[in-house]
Amino acid sequence: MEYYLVIKHLHITAATLSILFFMLRAVWSVREAPVLQARWVRIAPHIIDTLLLTLGVVLMVMLSLWPHQHPWLAAKLIALLAYIGLGMVAIKRGRSPATRGMAAVAAILVFVYMLGAAIQHSALSWLA
Repeated sequence: MEYYLVIKHLHITAATLSILFFMLRAVWSVREAPVLQARWVRIAPHIIDTLLLTLGVVLMVMLSLWPHQHPWLAAKLIALLAYIGLGMVAIKRGRSPATRGMAAVAAILVFVYMLGAAIQHSALSWLA
């Protein structure tokens, strides 16, 4: 538990970077900007999100929080899968700018749900 606060703050920082960079890439995707094809733009999200997920798992293990014992954590992990799927549509797989834009908005809403679940420690997220 000696490094708990450091790991928690790194996790929060990675989450912030992840959503901000996602929103920027979503705008580029809707505008069909060529910068979206730049090597660093394609690699950076993988680095940030791997760090985010790794830190999340470390926190889960440090605190002995298991999804089958904590419904809010299970809900957050299920929402993470939805966020990843929507993010893929928003950045790469959406056939039109409108589809990509709608998927981006939905992904951001899912992220806000995950944030609420983490802060409130409830599957009801901000409604708890």
